[in-house]
Amino acid sequence: MASLSSLSITFDCLDVEAQSIFWADLLGAEIDAGANEFVASIGGVHNTEAPTPGMLFLKVDERAEGKNPLHIDFDDPHYPNDVGRAVSLGAQKIASFDEHGIEWTTLKDPEGNLFDIGRRKPD
Repeated sequence: MASLSSLSITFDCLDVEAQSIFWADLLGAEIDAGANEFVASIGGVHNTEAPTPGMLFLKVDERAEGKNPLHIDFDDPHYPNDVGRAVSLGAQKIASFDEHGIEWTTLKDPEGNLFDIGRRKPD
């Protein structure tokens, strides 16, 4: 049975830099290497050995109506296989994306809460 490997609390941001700096300063943390205007993280989001959820900040041009601007993302080495598993357990697939070196699928849980399963694209 597949299992999702790491978890991040994800912020849809109009300004990735301002949001990531605010949270890093508030938490006394460092922004992970590789941050840019489209994506930044704190806490080793893609580190499967991390003991706690990381924080991921993603650039959006506008906040989509009905989408939680703060939601859970799963970094999944088995992507996209676990998307099918989530659907078989009762999730609804909304859409799949491939941007800025990350590929993911947005889903709704059985009560309509949005979450994402994805991964950094393999090099």
